Amino acid sequence: MSTPISTDICIIGAGPVGLFAVFEAGLLKLRCHVVDALPQPGGQLSEIYPKKPIYDIPGFPEVLAGDLVDNLMKQIEPFHPTFTLGERVEKFEKLDDGSFQLFTTDGTEIHCKAVAIAGGLGSFEPRKPAVENLTQFEGGKGVHYMVRDPEHFRDKKIVIAGGGDSALDWTNFLANVASDVTLVHRGTTFRGAADSAEKVQKLHEAGKIKLVLSSNVTHLHGNGELKEVTITGNNGEAETVPLDCFIPLFGLTPKLGPIGEWGLEIENDAVKVDTLDYSTSLPGVFAIGDINTYPGKLKLILCGFHEAALMCQGAFKYIFPDKKYTLKYTTVNGAPSM
Repeated sequence: MSTPISTDICIIGAGPVGLFAVFEAGLLKLRCHVVDALPQPGGQLSEIYPKKPIYDIPGFPEVLAGDLVDNLMKQIEPFHPTFTLGERVEKFEKLDDGSFQLFTTDGTEIHCKAVAIAGGLGSFEPRKPAVENLTQFEGGKGVHYMVRDPEHFRDKKIVIAGGGDSALDWTNFLANVASDVTLVHRGTTFRGAADSAEKVQKLHEAGKIKLVLSSNVTHLHGNGELKEVTITGNNGEAETVPLDCFIPLFGLTPKLGPIGEWGLEIENDAVKVDTLDYSTSLPGVFAIGDINTYPGKLKLILCGFHEAALMCQGAFKYIFPDKKYTLKYTTVNGAPSM
């Protein structure tokens, strides 16, 4: 078992609000460890719409979601946060001294003095297509709902299904990693970025990938390990092809997940908080961003940034009840490093 991680605040969720909370905590000299079930920081911005513009971030008339994530990561660099990605916080326990012990799905142990839940709309679970025998090949047997490590697909035959940004982006990327890539899409046009769709088309024309339109993956075959898939066209014609991995990329569905079992006060699948410092019903645990609820709640990134700033003040007081903090403006002191 790996050595437990020790930090001041464990932030559950690496979306924009969770990342900005790292910055605000850093100004208070609080160390942060960030956990997210997705394989990269950014939450929905990175996973669902990285190429879409956002218009309501102060100081940015327009900024691409992916660029906002990049800027937030650059902003928190001086504070050296640590990350556990591709794992979900599963177990949660408050210790007698007021600190917390958390365990992820992969057994990572985190000890922290305060917890900030910034889980967006909750833990994201993949939308699963209606494919025969799909669940039979989950759990490392050939079906992958996200690409955590591209090297896992090195020199393998893969079939990707989907028509959004994730399907297009990973098709383009894995074309240079896998030995054989087939993209299957039920329509004839893509929902993802036009430039990504154009790159996929050029790879197909160059013979570097196979592009199968107006079709669906309908059956999976194998004895314990995935060996073949059947691709059925909208005209009813079917073809069975050999493969090593099937990657259905149809987006993610938010669910409250284990957070709903932690004894926090919940209302309409959201965590109730006190807007004084965004504390929950359990002292030492805070909730910011789309995961929380309170009178007048607006699910906007900029509101989450405000919540992050006040939450960190509350976390500081919880961790250091006898210390007095004097607010210092970054215009005077800059952004100190840790």
